Amino acid sequence: MRRVASCLAAVATAVSVAACGSPGTPGRVTADPPTTPETSSPSAPLTGSRAGQYLVFYAAGRQSEAVAAVRRAGGETTGGDTRLGYLMAQGDGDAFVHGLGSDRAIVGVSPDRRIGFAAGRPVAGTFPDESSITRANPSGEPLAPRQWDMKMIGADRANTKVPGNRKVLVGVIDTGIDGKHPDIAPNFNRELSRNFVTDRPKDENGDTLDGACEVSTCKDPVDQDDDGHGTHVASTIASPLNNIGIAGVAPGVQLVNIRAGQDSGFFFLKPSLDALAYAADIGVDVVNMSYYVDPWLFNCAGNKSDSEKERLEQRAIITGMQRAVDYARGKGVTLISALGNGATDLGKPAVDKDSPGYPRGSERIRKIDNSCLNVPAETNGVISITSVGPSGRKAIYSDYGVEQADLAAPGGDSLDGKGGSPTRSILAAAPEAVLRASGKIDRSGKPKTADVVRDCSGGTCSYYQYLDGTSMAAPHATGVAALLISRFGKPGTGGVTLAPATVEKLLYRTAKRKACPSPRAYAYEVYGEVDTHTCEGGASKNGFYGRGIVDAWQAATVKP
Repeated sequence: MRRVASCLAAVATAVSVAACGSPGTPGRVTADPPTTPETSSPSAPLTGSRAGQYLVFYAAGRQSEAVAAVRRAGGETTGGDTRLGYLMAQGDGDAFVHGLGSDRAIVGVSPDRRIGFAAGRPVAGTFPDESSITRANPSGEPLAPRQWDMKMIGADRANTKVPGNRKVLVGVIDTGIDGKHPDIAPNFNRELSRNFVTDRPKDENGDTLDGACEVSTCKDPVDQDDDGHGTHVASTIASPLNNIGIAGVAPGVQLVNIRAGQDSGFFFLKPSLDALAYAADIGVDVVNMSYYVDPWLFNCAGNKSDSEKERLEQRAIITGMQRAVDYARGKGVTLISALGNGATDLGKPAVDKDSPGYPRGSERIRKIDNSCLNVPAETNGVISITSVGPSGRKAIYSDYGVEQADLAAPGGDSLDGKGGSPTRSILAAAPEAVLRASGKIDRSGKPKTADVVRDCSGGTCSYYQYLDGTSMAAPHATGVAALLISRFGKPGTGGVTLAPATVEKLLYRTAKRKACPSPRAYAYEVYGEVDTHTCEGGASKNGFYGRGIVDAWQAATVKP
C-alpha cells in the first residue's frame, strides 16, 4: 500500500515508495474550477494571513445549520459536495476550527491539503462496442515465467478462458498510470482518466514535497506517473496479452487512471473523495486503493492524546471516506484496498509512530486502540487484502487481523526463503522515466539493478520492476473481481455492472481457503532476529488470510 502501505522495494530491506518520485522542470501552480455539486456560491476570500480552506462535514439533514455555523465561526462557505455531505469553507486558522467543533451540526473538519483542484467531467461515447469477452492469445508473454504470482492464483490458465470483458472499467486510485507504456497502452482509457491533484514542489514549511513540476501547470497529464506505484498496480490488474512483457490478472478489461496521490506519495482527503465520487458517476466497476489517507495512519475519533483540532480532522477523514465509499457502492462500484505494511495486528494496535505524517517531521508516538481506523482499509464496505509470498505464508510486512483481513493475494516477500531475492516479489510494468530518474537504468537503457527487467522482444523496449507490498496484493484481487464482473455483469452505466455485494460473495466463494499456521504464533526469522505474528480464526476466516487466497481460475470457471 502506498504511504501506508508503502510498497516495499524488492530487496532485502524495506524501502518506502514515498521515495520513488522524480524531479522535473519548474512550473506554475494553477487550479481548475470545481464541478462537484455545490452547496453555496463562492464567497470573497478572507485576507487574514492564517486563512485556510477546510472540508466541513455536517450531520445528515443539517446543511443549512452548518452554513450558519461557518459564518458564526468567522468563515465563509466557498462550495461543497451534497453527495458526500460537506461544505468547502474558508476560515482563519485554529480559532475557526475550534468554533466549528463546538457546533452539533458539525461532525468533522479537515484542512484541505490538496494542491490545486482537478475537475473531472464524464465523456460520452468512449466505451467500445464489443459485447463479447475477447479470447486470449495462446502464445504467452515473454516474462510470464517470472510471474509466480499469476501461477499461484491460476491467472495464467484463466487468461486462456476469460481474459475479461472490454466493457469492464477498472479504476486505479493511485499516483497515476503510465498510459504510454507498451504493456498498458492497449487497455488504457485516456478519455475517462482524470488527475485530481496538482504537483506541489515544496510543502508548507518550504521543504521539498513533490519536487520540481514536470509540466508548466504542475498538473500532470492523465497518462503520466512520476512515481511508478500506480503503474505497477495497473499492470498487475490488466497488462494485455500482446506478446510483450507480462500479462495481468484480467488482460482484457480497461484501465481508468483516477489519480489522487501526489508524486511524493501523499494521499489527502479531498482528492480521495473526488476520485471515489468520479468513479461512481462514470460507471467504474471496481476500484483499487493501495494507499491510506494522509496524514493519519490511524484515525482516532476520540483519542485523548490528540488535540481537539486533530480529533476533528480524523473524524472528517473517517466520515468523509465512509460517505464516499457508500456513495460509490450505491452506484455499483466494488472497492478493494491494500490492508497495510506495518506488520501489525490491526485488531490490537497499541502505538502509532507515523502520524501525523504531513508535513514530514510532524510524527510523534501516540497510544492508540482498536477504535482507531486505518482508512480506507477499515472503512465499512471496502474489501481489504493481506499479502502472501511465493511459499504461501503471510508476508512478513503485511498487516493482519481477524476483523480486518477479508482476503489474501500474492504481494511478494523478498525474504520468503533463504536470504533475499527480488524474484520472490511481484514483477509488473514500470515507467522508463522513473527508472532513469532513480538511476536504475543507464544511459543506454540497460538495467543497473536486479529488481528491474527490460523486455525488447516486441521491437520497442519496455520496463518492469519487482516490488513487495500489500499494494501489490490488492490489484490481484481487483483483477479477479474484474473477471467475475466480466462473466456475471449485466448491461449498465459505463458498460456492464454487478452489485458490489454480489462481487464480494463471489470473491469469497472462489477464494482458496487457507488455515492459520501451526503453531498459530508464526516466527519470522530475518538476519538473526525473530518477529512473531499470531494468527486468529479458523480456515473459513482468519487474521492472516481472511476468507482465503483469491483464485482467478475459480473465478473464470465457477458456475453461477
